[in-house]
Amino acid sequence: MEQGYTLNEEIKIKWKQIIDFFELRFEKKPDLNAILFLIGIRELGELPENQFSKEEKTYLMHMANCKLFSYSGYYKLSGKNEKGWPVWENLKPLPSLSLIEQEHLLRQHIVEYFEKEEIITFTP
Repeated sequence: MEQGYTLNEEIKIKWKQIIDFFELRFEKKPDLNAILFLIGIRELGELPENQFSKEEKTYLMHMANCKLFSYSGYYKLSGKNEKGWPVWENLKPLPSLSLIEQEHLLRQHIVEYFEKEEIITFTP
C-alpha cells in the first residue's frame, strides 16, 4: 500500500463511500479524527457505563492508529493493559511524511480496515 502515499482513484471512491456510510448513520460528515475515534471504540469492543475521559478518547485514537499502521508492519498487538484495553507495540519507526502524505496513508489503511473487517461492501 505504500505507493508514494498518494490516493489512487479506487481509494478515493472507497473513501467517499466510507464518508457516505458515516453521514447516513450519524447525519454528519465525519472528519478523520471522528473516524479514528470510532475505530478505536470498535477495537476496544465495549462502551463504558459513563462517557470516556479525555485521556481515554486520546488513547482510543492511538489504538486506532496502531491498528491501522499494523497493516504496514509498524505496530503489533502485544496484549491488554490492566483495564483490559488493547496495547500495541511499535515495531519500527514511522516514516517521516508530510501532513498530506500522513493523511493519505491513514485513508488507505482506513479503507483497508473497512474491507478486512467487512464493515462496508464497496461498490465500483
